[in-house]
Amino acid sequence: MIPKTFKEVIDLGDGRTISIETGKLAKQAHGSVVVQSGKCMLLCTVVSNYKQSDVDFLPLTVDYREKFAASGRYPGGFFKREARPSNGEILTMRLVDRVLRPLFPKDYHAETQVMIQLMSHDEDVMPDAMAGLAASAAIQLSDFPFECAISEVRVGKVDGKLIINPTREQLKESVIDMIVGASADSVMMVEGEMSEVSEEEMVEAIKFGHEAVKEQCAAQERLADAFGRKEVREYEGEEVDESLGEKIHKMAYDKVYDIAKSGSAKHERGEAFSELKESIMESFSEEEQEEIGHLIKKYYKKAEKAAIRNLTLEKGKRLDGRKTTDIRPIWCEVDYLPSTHGSAIFTRGETQALATVTLGTSREANIVDMPSYEGEETFYLHYNFPPFCTGEARRIMGTSRREIGHGNLAQRALKGMIPEDWPYTVRVVSEVLESNGSSSMATVCSGTMALMDAGVTIHKPVSGIAMGLISDPDSGKHAVLSDILGDEDHLGDMDFKVTGTADGITACQMDIKVKGLSYEVLIEALAQARDGRIHILEKLIETIPQPNADVKPHAPKMVTAVIANEFIGALIGPGGKVIQELQKETGTTIVINEDPVTEEGIVEILGTDQEGIDKVLAKIDSITFKPDVGSVYEVKVIKILDFGAVVEYLDAPGNEVLLHVSELAWERTENVSDAVSMGDTFDVKYFGIDSRTRKEKVSRKALLPKPEGYVERPPRRDNRGGGDRRGGNRRPQRSRN
Repeated sequence: MIPKTFKEVIDLGDGRTISIETGKLAKQAHGSVVVQSGKCMLLCTVVSNYKQSDVDFLPLTVDYREKFAASGRYPGGFFKREARPSNGEILTMRLVDRVLRPLFPKDYHAETQVMIQLMSHDEDVMPDAMAGLAASAAIQLSDFPFECAISEVRVGKVDGKLIINPTREQLKESVIDMIVGASADSVMMVEGEMSEVSEEEMVEAIKFGHEAVKEQCAAQERLADAFGRKEVREYEGEEVDESLGEKIHKMAYDKVYDIAKSGSAKHERGEAFSELKESIMESFSEEEQEEIGHLIKKYYKKAEKAAIRNLTLEKGKRLDGRKTTDIRPIWCEVDYLPSTHGSAIFTRGETQALATVTLGTSREANIVDMPSYEGEETFYLHYNFPPFCTGEARRIMGTSRREIGHGNLAQRALKGMIPEDWPYTVRVVSEVLESNGSSSMATVCSGTMALMDAGVTIHKPVSGIAMGLISDPDSGKHAVLSDILGDEDHLGDMDFKVTGTADGITACQMDIKVKGLSYEVLIEALAQARDGRIHILEKLIETIPQPNADVKPHAPKMVTAVIANEFIGALIGPGGKVIQELQKETGTTIVINEDPVTEEGIVEILGTDQEGIDKVLAKIDSITFKPDVGSVYEVKVIKILDFGAVVEYLDAPGNEVLLHVSELAWERTENVSDAVSMGDTFDVKYFGIDSRTRKEKVSRKALLPKPEGYVERPPRRDNRGGGDRRGGNRRPQRSRN
């Protein structure tokens, strides 16, 4: 029996559409949809347990995977099976999670799983831009307690025109690559990179993306109505005790307010809050602590949040005593690590990042191998966030999704500043050593200085800042906070990170936790962020005004040579013998790549010793040497034969040619040694390939004056190779007569 299906189609313009279909696949899931654009198809399923988990948060898992079969490929590796998610997949998971999570009720703690799978790939469709739409559409068909439909779109800008969900080819020409996540009412998430665009251009792009999201949310609503909406499930919410809440508020609010306005340091403030919470707990009996201890802690956190937020809204004062626009004290240092190719420390308040730069050949490029994209990155950034940076001791479980996400943001902020013709592969590693607010922006700043310290000729330095927001919808008051602390991130209504040069924005990441944030407030935040970015940028430039003129003495020097494809084999040698011996002899690393467009070989030579690099270049010149007909070259005699001398071009060692005895002098030469000796150097003229012998011809006598009365003699028999010019020692033919 063919199942009944339901389908909605969204028009993207330019003949492109997105369809949402349900009823055919994965019907045992609590909600499932297939989202399709062109040949790209995503299957999304959602399931949530009916029993609440014994935790005080929502255990939501968003999983996005791309199947290699979707693009007709095999997975790499020994097992030929999809394994751990790639960085690209993890970044897509984060994009979806950040929009979905705030829309579940705060007291809903059932384990929930959203699985999105790329089942069919289209080269002209980037699937990550449809993942949020697929997740929300599947949830709309379920019985989950979920506030409203959302969607995500990618916004590009090519030739001054904004585009929804541009292709990868269009993105190469785009000055904006931004994902906008929103509901019909509110923008909730923005992330992307830009080519130094203005704040006005960025806001325009967000508005444009939001209009497209509204259409996609409406399509989800129509699909859910046609399919038949399910009644929202009942669940056991958190225990509520309003009288206890009021009691805790009275006990805690004023004391929290006093601690908050003291402007103490992070650890002192944390200890004071902990002591206050402990004293409130101890005011209850042991029996009460066991029975309602979780509620006491919950209502204390609520009172703490209210007091800190009100301090900022009423007094314009923050936890560390700053005004809303103040940036914490900054100090920087470059060239801190003696053995790295570049290093820098950036410290802002209680946040510190130490960045290193390593230079390498194209062999060190980061290979990206996904079903939806294959390529390599010659600039990439890794971000490490160890537990000691926040004064904690916890188990290290490999690279976290957060570390991948923050590293990607910093990489996108900086990569546009690397010159396209920069010959090195560049790896930046940020070690976060202290953290109290926006270590990713500290990474951008330390990364900028480390690149300049390494001698990377970046176009312009880049700085970054994290902005926050505290708002009160009842009073209409709001405060935009520059350079937020970790506590302000947790207690605030917005976390907005923006990076850029003095001329414009290069990357951003925004999470909005309140509904209905006006564009006026967003514009205010962007303007305040620009002032903060410029202030931080000035501190970076004070430390290192411009990139160093050259790489460090111990860093490898890179020289690139271009050779014709026909010489690649000779440079590599049989079984790689020539290139391996050359690398060993010169202490260099040699990488050869073939350019499919120009059909030439690109030879990268990496080494710390210039003499070794020069030897490699000389070897390349020798291998690729081609004398020009009619040109004169200096040669050296390296072997004497009966019928001539083997000479080597001095400008191209290793390149030999036979100087026939008849070309030594105008006079008849009976013995070669009468005319030249081993080691003699002189000039010869190159005549190209001799039509008679089919061999290269050079002549010494052509450069000598012809003797007076000289008479040409008949051609001398060619004994090169031990026989006549046809090869072999031929016997005279017998007469048949």
